[in-house]
Amino acid sequence: MSERKNLCVLVALHRWEGALADALGEDEARRASERCANRIERAISAQGGSLLALEPGQTLAVFERSDVAIHAASDALQRIHNLPPLRGARQPVRLGLHYGLLDGGETGTPTAAGEGVEVARLLAGRCEDEQALVSGAAVMVAGAAARLLVGTQALAGPEWSRLEWPVYVIGQRAGLVTSIPAAARVTQRLRIRHQQDVLFVEELRPVVLLGRELGNDVTIMDPRASRQHARIERRREGFVLFDQSTNGTYVAIEGQAERHVKQDRMVLNGTGRIGCGFSAEEVERDLVFFDII
Repeated sequence: MSERKNLCVLVALHRWEGALADALGEDEARRASERCANRIERAISAQGGSLLALEPGQTLAVFERSDVAIHAASDALQRIHNLPPLRGARQPVRLGLHYGLLDGGETGTPTAAGEGVEVARLLAGRCEDEQALVSGAAVMVAGAAARLLVGTQALAGPEWSRLEWPVYVIGQRAGLVTSIPAAARVTQRLRIRHQQDVLFVEELRPVVLLGRELGNDVTIMDPRASRQHARIERRREGFVLFDQSTNGTYVAIEGQAERHVKQDRMVLNGTGRIGCGFSAEEVERDLVFFDII
């Protein structure tokens, strides 16, 4: 049975094609890419990361914690910065980090698929050479020491405002910035109650999973619920419920008509109830209650 897990994903692009190959010649550009890949791999290993994919032009790794992933990216940049110059050209490396869901194989081992990889790859693709970008999701679950390596202001402009997370630049060494990014100071939380359990969607836990599988944060026993039914994420626009089930998710917000969300998303606000595969108006012990505090 496949499992999903929240991890911090690092995607490094170190491609030699294009302008770099035109400037240096293909052989020298390829060697520059290989040198960058070697430094990136060392930085990942030094921080205890796990390689998921290592291929010409791209490295993909995962970390249990955002702190060490951010330190690995900073360390990689420093190692690459110390390489011999490329006749005026920048080293061909771009790094993207995101904390999010990864798909798992039959043994639960993460695979190179899922939202975490997709967003990290997107950020790496939007970098400049010798730059690392990190999503607000990864910053929110990082400790103070790692945040010192992250710029204080999110990137601004239409290209970045369309993304669901704010995006920050990672520096090469501690001391580049002196304050915690604004996204890390957000204190609003979504409280979730299910039977006797209470948990929060917050900075330290930006994603909560609901479903029948025991690996979910909220385990729904009702047979109408799917094994991996829905998830709630703390995002730029608020607390967002994503349905990924067969029967859909029913949401009843106080003072509003019940809404049926199926293979879609919905921003949660106020106080309400969630039914995984059944109406939130039912008297059902598997109802999930939420409120924003």
